[in-house]
Amino acid sequence: MFSFFRRDRDPSPDIISHEDLAQLCKDGACVIIDVREPAEFANGRVPGARNMPLSQFNPETLPRDQDVILICQAGGRSARALAACKSAGLTQVRHYKPGTGGWIAKGGQVER
Repeated sequence: MFSFFRRDRDPSPDIISHEDLAQLCKDGACVIIDVREPAEFANGRVPGARNMPLSQFNPETLPRDQDVILICQAGGRSARALAACKSAGLTQVRHYKPGTGGWIAKGGQVER
């Protein structure tokens, strides 16, 4: 999984670039988990994202047969969720460090 990602875009293999996330969204090739609270999620999200608030986050409920991208507003909560995933032994999980704010700033569309 995550075989096409270019590691030269970011030094951390746990972080996905904007370009790679945009391509995955276009292809429908991953599961996007938004770890913001429901009210934040309702105000706008990356298309196709599912809500799993950090306050209730359980890495054991994530799909193991698909690539998973974690996102929040600015990267802090998704980084914490990623750490929980790593502790649970999940390897097919990355996070989008700029968050939905960064997604929007780079021209990414949101759905409500």
